[in-house]
Amino acid sequence: MPAAILVIEDDQAIQELIAEFLRAQQYDVDVAEDGLEGWEKFQAGTYDLVILDLMLPTLDGYTICRRIREKGDTPVVVLTALGEEKDQLRAFEEEADDYITKPFSFHVLMKRVEAVLRRTRGAQSGEQLWGGRLRLDADAYKVFVDGKPVETTTKEFDILNTLIANAGRIMTRDMLLDKVWGYDYFGDSRIVDAHIKNIRKKLGISVIRTVKGVGYALESELAGVGG
Repeated sequence: MPAAILVIEDDQAIQELIAEFLRAQQYDVDVAEDGLEGWEKFQAGTYDLVILDLMLPTLDGYTICRRIREKGDTPVVVLTALGEEKDQLRAFEEEADDYITKPFSFHVLMKRVEAVLRRTRGAQSGEQLWGGRLRLDADAYKVFVDGKPVETTTKEFDILNTLIANAGRIMTRDMLLDKVWGYDYFGDSRIVDAHIKNIRKKLGISVIRTVKGVGYALESELAGVGG
């Protein structure tokens, strides 16, 4: 069954091109021309992914992203002309899964969409990574703390997955970008910090240690990895 994608974009020419390109790749595509319409469609429908502009009439993209996160873990790919670091960091603080700036390549957009959907649909091995109080199920793409499920974005899951697989080892921001994003990223590596901040808040347990000026490490003695 093809993935259902909602495109919320007020530039009609760009919206039509995105929809046409995605439909050519056999995706089921719905569109909205402003923020309020997009939010209403999201609430009424069932979507596997949302492509979201930030500068929208009636309701801005940041607000929509936050509302989507309040309802669940539907992945959000931001597509916007806002290219400054502060805009990207704010989007990731609202738990967007990816961020693409305009002008953009349709082929790059396609690769990003495919990557996010692959993660969301659990297209990885069925290995379960145990970490004492913290457990990740790589097949179901779920996170548990003390046996209780914790909702995360795909990027947050992949960061946790990488940290657990390298428990006790310091992972630099560039290393995390390379392993999690999986493509050459030319923006500020501090987007990793925004994701780590969200992860810590959601987990509610202190297992990720900041190594000042370097990166992050999952504390094996705290996480109980292998136990």
